[in-house]
Amino acid sequence: MRLEYFEMIDRIIAVDDTSLSAECRVPAAAGNPVFAGHMPGFPLMPGVLLIETMAQASGYLLLHRLNFTRMPLLASVKEAKLRSFVLPEATLLVEATLQHEGSGYAVANGRISSNGKKVCEVELVLRALPFPSPELAAMVRERARSLGMVVVEPA
Repeated sequence: MRLEYFEMIDRIIAVDDTSLSAECRVPAAAGNPVFAGHMPGFPLMPGVLLIETMAQASGYLLLHRLNFTRMPLLASVKEAKLRSFVLPEATLLVEATLQHEGSGYAVANGRISSNGKKVCEVELVLRALPFPSPELAAMVRERARSLGMVVVEPA
């Protein structure tokens, strides 16, 4: 995880047309500005960043399903439940499951666990739009490759 760059996913473990599993390693608190302000003396991963992590996993799932031809963007967060705290240096298992996709929108469920313990879950709505530039599309495909995804260049 590189929190300062909003790169939440470290490695894609598995992906198919309806589900994705990923691993994320929360960085150490020392020197990380996110933890300096959240919470001084008791560093915790902010809940909003846990939601962002599940949104990114859901986005990579949708990218895979759409063969990297459209860019998924977060449109709505529903039913977010934060069940446990996440400390620096935790290893997280992030899972995304596609519930519905069509008409340019997708509904996905995201879950995070750590050491077999539920951390949080959410229902998300994503909107799939054309990439605004070929450069951004190429950058997204390269990032996906670096995470371990198989990326087929669109025709």
